[in-house]
Amino acid sequence: MQIPSSFASGLSGLQSAQSGLTQATVDVAKPATSNTSASTTDTYAPVAQTDKTHALVSSLESLNQAEAATEVIAVSSETLGTVIDIKV
Repeated sequence: MQIPSSFASGLSGLQSAQSGLTQATVDVAKPATSNTSASTTDTYAPVAQTDKTHALVSSLESLNQAEAATEVIAVSSETLGTVIDIKV
């Protein structure tokens, strides 16, 4: 089993955060659907209806993931620079 480098892991995390943020913004931008059917109750919510609160929380999670991935990339870069300085 090959272990990826820390830079590759940070880059993967950053790409995942970008994908999650894109999906969250699409979910927030979707128009709310109104359900005016007489047979529905207040507790009924269709599966396709977008939950704006969940989408906003998801966008904050993606932001935190991006910040963490950026920190991983920065530390990886500093570590590589330190190793090069020691060997030179």
